[in-house]
Amino acid sequence: MPGPSMPSALTPATAVPAASAPAADPAAQQELHHRRALRLRQSLVVTLAVVSGATDAIGLLALGGAFTSVMTGNLVILGVSASSADGALAIAAGGAILAFCAGAAVGARLAGSPTAGDRIWPRPVTVGLTVELALMLAYAAGWWITGAQPGPVMSLALLFSMAAALGIQSSTVQRFGVSGMSTTYLTGTLTTVVMRLATGRGVREVWHSIEILVGLVVGAALGGGLLLIAPLLAPALQLVALGGVVVVGALAGRRM
Repeated sequence: MPGPSMPSALTPATAVPAASAPAADPAAQQELHHRRALRLRQSLVVTLAVVSGATDAIGLLALGGAFTSVMTGNLVILGVSASSADGALAIAAGGAILAFCAGAAVGARLAGSPTAGDRIWPRPVTVGLTVELALMLAYAAGWWITGAQPGPVMSLALLFSMAAALGIQSSTVQRFGVSGMSTTYLTGTLTTVVMRLATGRGVREVWHSIEILVGLVVGAALGGGLLLIAPLLAPALQLVALGGVVVVGALAGRRM
């Protein structure tokens, strides 16, 4: 008689069920998304510092000898112009201060104050930066129309336009609600970095501030370099950098 049949390894009774993939941890995914969003925001903020550096360099070197975002420096220049009876320098520095203040007021109205439940990149930030971009476009048009050689009156108009633009940027960035974050007035940022390093804090803790400071220096170097080798292209750096921030902020801000 034939012996009892052995069960096949492929029969349902002995088949080994496929291992199911471990379920993703929602909390871990959310934390990863949060870290990536913060990293993206930091990259955009550093890019805004590049814009500030380039704009200050162009204003100082080519448009009347005043800053467009460093108002402490402009106050000093205003005092020096008074002691030296330099009316043109006084108008440039004083006008830049007024334009910056007007821009800061507009930016504060557009961006508003931080509120509970804000996204990492709130939509009003994009609105404020879009208005800044419009002012930068106006400056660029004037620069190109004059062939990168604006006369005294046009130079002041372009300087004031850029100062107002960076005033908007300065107050708009405050909507993030991050203590000490700035893309324009960075003396306080530098002081904080030095204090924390001097008291034994690690570089990792202040790295985000160091990135912003480096962005400012790089922007100034690029802006000054373009004035020397290709003056007509100087506004392109500001427009590309700022325009990129506006576009990325508008597209990614909804998911941040």
